[in-house]
Amino acid sequence: MVKKDKVKPYILNVAEIIYLAIFDIKKNNPELTNIEAIELFIGSEKYNIISSGKFHDDWFNDLKQNDFIDKKTKKKIPLETFKLLNIQRDAMIKQLTRYPNLYYAKSHFPLEISQRAFDHLWRICESYELWCKETAQNELIYLNVLD
Repeated sequence: MVKKDKVKPYILNVAEIIYLAIFDIKKNNPELTNIEAIELFIGSEKYNIISSGKFHDDWFNDLKQNDFIDKKTKKKIPLETFKLLNIQRDAMIKQLTRYPNLYYAKSHFPLEISQRAFDHLWRICESYELWCKETAQNELIYLNVLD
């Protein structure tokens, strides 16, 4: 059996933050479904920071000041990885665009742009859980979105 590397890829940093924030919402409100917790996350300050690009901008500025050396691993982040992280930043801004009152009046059905943000967050949670399963870190799975 091949031993899987348990070091989290840089591309999953924001996924882990999102995943754990949604889990915190559920932990503080056990009656909520994953769907409701994601909807509440969409109204959070963390969501605003990520969807505006500020999360990535702050991270990138920190990396640039440290010659692209990751503080946790003490390794230099390759240029290709940094390019992927820039693509991720742009995708987050595009997919998580937020406007006030994104629901049709009188129906509570989300508009397409709100549904796009929800779907993107769901896929992020799925990706994080897939990585946890692939690296045999099932203890990190709290939401069970894959089930």
